[in-house]
Formats: sequence, structure tokens, C-alpha cells
Amino acid sequence: MTEEYIWRCVLMLYCALLSANASNWLYLAKLSSVGSIRDEETCERLRGLIQRQVQICKRSVEVMDAVRRGAQLAIDECQFQFRNRRWNCSTLETLPVFGKVVTQGTREAAFVYAISAASVAFAVTRACSSGELEKCGCDHNVHGVSPEGFQWSGCSDNIAYGVAFSQSFVDVRERSKGQSSSRALMNLHNNEAGRKAILSNMRVECKCHGVSGSCEVKTCWKAMPPFRKVGNIIKEKFDGATEVEQRKVGTTKVLMPRNSQFKPHTDEDLVYLDPSPDFCDYDPRTPGMLGTVGRQCNRTSKAIDGCELMCCGRGFQTQEVEVVDRCSCKFHWCCYVKCKQCRKLVEIHTCR
Repeated sequence: MTEEYIWRCVLMLYCALLSANASNWLYLAKLSSVGSIRDEETCERLRGLIQRQVQICKRSVEVMDAVRRGAQLAIDECQFQFRNRRWNCSTLETLPVFGKVVTQGTREAAFVYAISAASVAFAVTRACSSGELEKCGCDHNVHGVSPEGFQWSGCSDNIAYGVAFSQSFVDVRERSKGQSSSRALMNLHNNEAGRKAILSNMRVECKCHGVSGSCEVKTCWKAMPPFRKVGNIIKEKFDGATEVEQRKVGTTKVLMPRNSQFKPHTDEDLVYLDPSPDFCDYDPRTPGMLGTVGRQCNRTSKAIDGCELMCCGRGFQTQEVEVVDRCSCKFHWCCYVKCKQCRKLVEIHTCR
């Protein structure tokens, strides 16, 4: 084994570790607020940022609280979309936030990168439209009369600014010099796919003006879709993600479907490199691999949330618990609703 070979292996491992930890900035979600950042020194103390992200923080201190909200938005949406799956986006108090579960090039990692890039674009764009940021505001490129005959007016979401900031902040590690590994290409592709889930689903919202509610004049503006819709779209892409491998086309390294019978993926599809583990058992060597012991399951479902699949064939236990719900609600004039409290026993099923 030559010295050159050893150094090449070390370099490949170093690049892989750099790429695998590229989502460490999600640790910002653990902070109650980044709004207290008033100087460049604070950026140096933020955990999870690489040096180039620290530099972006120093140049754009006012944007960082929106980035923090984006990080929390990504985690919340991941946990909603995967709430009924064996891996349910559980977070840790350490770096990386999701543990080592998403440091491999799996479908789950593809989803995390896509939803994270989308969440930063979404949160920063929302901050622009609300007047929170001095560097950006509404999208003033949307003006005049549309081909449909309505007047562009109001505050169109400045998605171009949000996407550009997401690209510069989220993609910075993979775009660093030398980051041409398969995993870096996978991350960059999925980051862009996440942002396209917003861009491709921008909608037109309108308001009518006229006597007695008539629509003599209609003013419209462009708005982002609700983030739940963005999450639903990316989750659908997760379910249909394409397994890929790196190939060289001319002088360019690209990701191609591993199975040549599959059609090439589009810019809006998710891609992954490695098969996912079954997530059945707790693995102390892999932080974030919590297993499914103690997870609630649906006894009547045949899907992944069903007890048979969720519990990986280990079986489940059932117990009755008392829950308190509002019931017999009545509207009283004027203007409140009064309800009774009803107690009932329900069965809860948990994996052994």
C-alpha cells in the first residue's frame, strides 16, 4: 500500500465527512432566537456553521433569525411528514441534529437536504415580504397589467432573493473547492430540488375592488405556496426517489440512474446513493438510530404505520388509557362556545 494511496483515501474520507455534515447549520433551530445578534463576533459563536457560513452571517446578520426559523421549519416539517414511519426525524442535542442517520447517502438524507434548502428560501422570502429585512422587500419586478387583464399590485413574494440566499448559505460547503464527490453532487441536486418545490408552485392571489363587492378592478400578486404543500411535494419525491451513481460524461461528473432501465431523473426529483437501513433497532454506535421500541402503531393499518411493519415483527402491547376531550359544545349568543369535558377509554398500541 503506497503512501500516495493512503493520502488519497484520507482525502476521500475527509471530503465525505465534509459533505455529510453539511446540514450542521440546522443546529440553529436549537436556539430560542438569533435576533440578539448585533455584531460580527456573535456569528463566530454560532454552533454548526462552517467558516464560509460564518462569513455570510457577518455580511447578513439581520437575515440570520430568518435562517433560524427556516431550520426549525425544516425540522418540524420533517417530523410531520415522517411521523408514521420507522425513522421519524427525531433530533439530538448534539451535532449533527439528526445524528448519523442522514450522514449516509440515503433517501432520508435526500429529504432532509431538500426540505432544509426549501425552508431557508421560504423563511427568508417571508421575512422580505413582511418588511423585516432592509436588504430586500417585495418583488417589484412583478408590475403592470397581466395578459389575463388584472393589475399586478400588492406585495409579491421576493422568492428570487430567498432562493439566492439559500443557494449561497446552504450550498456553500458542497460548492467549496474540491467538493465533486458523489455525495456532494447528491446534496446539491436535492437542495435545488427542494427550492424548485417552491418555485414551481408559486401561486397568484387576488383581491377584487368595486361597488358592493363587485370585481370591476382586480389586483393580484405572486405568493409562495403554504410550506405544508412544499413538504407534501418533497415527501412525494422521497417516495419516488431515484437511486443514482456517479459517472463521467466527457470532463464532467454527473449522477445517473444506477438501473439503466429507469428514466433519467429531473431537476425536481430526489436522488440517493445508498439503500436505507430498516431503522428497526436501536444502535448506540449510530446516534439518531433509535429503533421503534415504544413507538405507537396502528393495529388495523397494513401500511408502514401499522403494528406489523412499524414493530418489525416483534409484536406490540396494548393498554387502555383515559383521555379527556371537549364534547357537547354549544354556541351561546353572543358570542362564545361552551363545552363539557368528556372522559373515555381508548386503546394505545406500542411496539415491543
